[in-house]
Amino acid sequence: MSDNAPLSLLGDQVHRLDRDRFVTTLFAPADRREALFALHAFNIEVAQIRELVREPLLGRIRLQWWRDSLASRRAGQHVAHPVVDALGNAIDEFNLAPELFERFLTTRERDLLPEPLADMDALLSYADGTAGTVNSLALQVLGVSGAPADDVARSLGVAWGLTGLMRAFAFHARQGRVFLPLQSLAAEGKDMPALSKPSPGLASSARIIAREAMGHLAKARRWRRDLPRAAMPVLLTGRLAQSYLKALQKADFNLFDPVWSAPRPQPLGLFWRWLLGSC
Repeated sequence: MSDNAPLSLLGDQVHRLDRDRFVTTLFAPADRREALFALHAFNIEVAQIRELVREPLLGRIRLQWWRDSLASRRAGQHVAHPVVDALGNAIDEFNLAPELFERFLTTRERDLLPEPLADMDALLSYADGTAGTVNSLALQVLGVSGAPADDVARSLGVAWGLTGLMRAFAFHARQGRVFLPLQSLAAEGKDMPALSKPSPGLASSARIIAREAMGHLAKARRWRRDLPRAAMPVLLTGRLAQSYLKALQKADFNLFDPVWSAPRPQPLGLFWRWLLGSC
């Protein structure tokens, strides 16, 4: 699982900014890790666009730059950007599907809009298009393909994406941004959630989203036996998502509680799951 080689530039970036994905990547074969680091660094770079721009137009320009840069790299042209360069190598070596990158970037355009996602269907579609797509590409790097693999990747991605949006809720709320479809979910809880402090309505909405995430984790586990052991670096994200969701439940679904959302990569626990081949 490990070697003594120093971290690459992108490995260090993922280690600093996405500790969970960094730890799961360590369970991949050594010759696949740099491609996975490139993929996760790409995810980090694109996810940060909304934090770096004031106007949606500027964000769209940055997203188009990624489209153009990846297209240029696939055409054999040099692009002086470490993530594009490394991701281009991964695309070439593992024949990563261009349509998946387009699906990811198109979904990320939603980050630039000021209003929340409309309803649960929109939330699920967003989680699938972001985290689910990253999982599908990661499985391609790991040499795992086919219908069961894509189904598992997308179910785990939805669970991971929903969990991540809840973890980021307090951060987004401080910026006056809300991704979660609280208005729609309040119809079930009969109490419109507060946006700046814990409330029964917000806890009710978090409970609904967590229940949806757990359902997707259960669905992924039903298909787990159809996937080879090579898929474990992706499958282990399901174990991490479950850990966060259990901590959220322990916090009474208080999205402002900083304890439940703190990074919890659990390398020893993941190593045990890796040895057992279970997730």
